[in-house]
Amino acid sequence: MKSKRVLMTVFSIIVIASMLLAGCGAGGGKAKIGLSFSDFATERWKNEEVLMRGLLEELGYEVVSAEANHDVKLQNDQIDNMVSQGVKGLIIVAEDGDAIVTSVDKAADAGVKVIAYDRLIKTSKIAAYLSFDNVEVGRQQALGVMAAIDADNWDVAANGPARVVQLAGSPTDNNATLFTKGQTEILQPYVDSGKIEIVAQQGIDNWDAANALKVMENILSAQNNDIDAVVASNDGTALGALQAMKAQGLAGNVPISGQDATADGSNSIVKGELTVSILKDIRNLSPLAVEVMDKLIKGETVSGMKNFTLAELTVDPSKQGEVPCVFLEVQQVNQGNVYDLVVKSGFQPYDDVYRDVPEDQRPPKP
Repeated sequence: MKSKRVLMTVFSIIVIASMLLAGCGAGGGKAKIGLSFSDFATERWKNEEVLMRGLLEELGYEVVSAEANHDVKLQNDQIDNMVSQGVKGLIIVAEDGDAIVTSVDKAADAGVKVIAYDRLIKTSKIAAYLSFDNVEVGRQQALGVMAAIDADNWDVAANGPARVVQLAGSPTDNNATLFTKGQTEILQPYVDSGKIEIVAQQGIDNWDAANALKVMENILSAQNNDIDAVVASNDGTALGALQAMKAQGLAGNVPISGQDATADGSNSIVKGELTVSILKDIRNLSPLAVEVMDKLIKGETVSGMKNFTLAELTVDPSKQGEVPCVFLEVQQVNQGNVYDLVVKSGFQPYDDVYRDVPEDQRPPKP
């Protein structure tokens, strides 16, 4: 009888321990986190998926991941599937910040902590929006290009207003709206003073370089190649536009901006084609997302978080509600500092940045 009581006691302990482990978070290694990406065609996203997965697994989380290949419906379905698998948290790079609200609201209502990662999801039900200061990105893009044409001293009497092309990002990405807002803050005073005129302004679907190439070809044809500057919103679209400009002998002569300090973009900078890119050090954003998710799951306070209204974040006064946000700083990259900011810091490999650059024109390896 005594041995039977002992066995029952041991059994009870095992059952209780199993229940506790099943309900625990990272400490028991049972909490599941979902990573949802709009695509992996964009250079940075796969790198960040690998980094976040590794960091989450180090904390003891189980990770499930999906890539939607720019398919809005597929991303909604993938998120619904992750919720059905029992994820406690979701880190999402949204293909469409409006359309994805359908699945995100359902997830949030089910108790899932949702982080909008570097692209806003337009609902106040998300637990956090983590990104960079995207309005400042746009400001720095425009400042870099305006400095390159010396817009303050542009001789309007001799040359007429400087003719500027503005290439916005994907219409489905709220960041594109914020980049354009920042660009316009810098460009509009020059427009008002008659120093420049915006001769074309167009978004680039899916941030696709091939789309940017076609758009720029059409713009150059319509403008008879008479442009003085291009404010493009990321490196991919800028490099696409540069293909069209190169065919007309404009690459390296007409300043153009980008963003992300990609390996190809940085290589274009050192070759004197891309004028300026914007460094958003994603090495800081992925660990931040993991840290914030861990705190949200554990019910802990996230330091540095500040609420912004959806109206502010979308530049749309009709949007209601607030979103907790953390924004990281950005830096302008040009020929003068690309080595220090991008290469020496280890953000991009030396051999990639100086690809096809003669040895005698390269700086020493860091």
